Amino acid sequence: MKHIKSTVYAFAFAFLLTSCAEMLMGDEGKFDEEVYLNYKTKTVLELPFEDDWYIAAGGKSLEENHHFSPNRHQRYALDMVQIINRRGNTGDGTKNEDYYCFGKRLNAPGDGKIIAMENTIEDNVPGVKNTKQTFGNYIIIDHLNGEYSFMLHLKKNSIIVEVGDAVVRGQKVGLAGNSGYSTGPHLHYHLQTTSSLATGTGLPMQFVNYYADDVFTERGEPVTSQTVRKN
Repeated sequence: MKHIKSTVYAFAFAFLLTSCAEMLMGDEGKFDEEVYLNYKTKTVLELPFEDDWYIAAGGKSLEENHHFSPNRHQRYALDMVQIINRRGNTGDGTKNEDYYCFGKRLNAPGDGKIIAMENTIEDNVPGVKNTKQTFGNYIIIDHLNGEYSFMLHLKKNSIIVEVGDAVVRGQKVGLAGNSGYSTGPHLHYHLQTTSSLATGTGLPMQFVNYYADDVFTERGEPVTSQTVRKN
């Protein structure tokens, strides 16, 4: 897919820019960036999906990434959708099935163990947030090295792994959805230092062997407005 400037279709993602950022207000983590800004990911991570996806939010500054503040645990989080012909959906976008990423395969980004999950939350009507079950359907993976992956807002009853299962990088774990504190189908992914939102601090994430705007990247960090895919 050719690179598409974010300004051309930024309107299509306005719903995402508030879908995750206000999820949980916690410690502002004023000095975390001094410790973790240049952090090198220990887990070998690959992009957790197939085909081309667009980075609606990602990066290491508030200007690039709405997650950066005030959510200490998801400071470097990514929000990702799919785009075809400069649009994220067909029709009028009133149904989840209108969105290209809804129901698409999601994979474990790295080797580890499933330590928490939810699979029974209803998917939202686009434009409406679930403020009581903010994660929606989710998976937490312990990479067994002090790094924990969080995959949020998955489709109801689509998760095919269980707590205690070992997973390997690239293994299918579920489908993209629109559950929890989300106003439109997308994948929220972030890495943090513990399995707890109360004590965890978000970590920068380097992925291996992927294309960003058709340029091969051996190891890098996707940022807002890039279109990415696995090699």
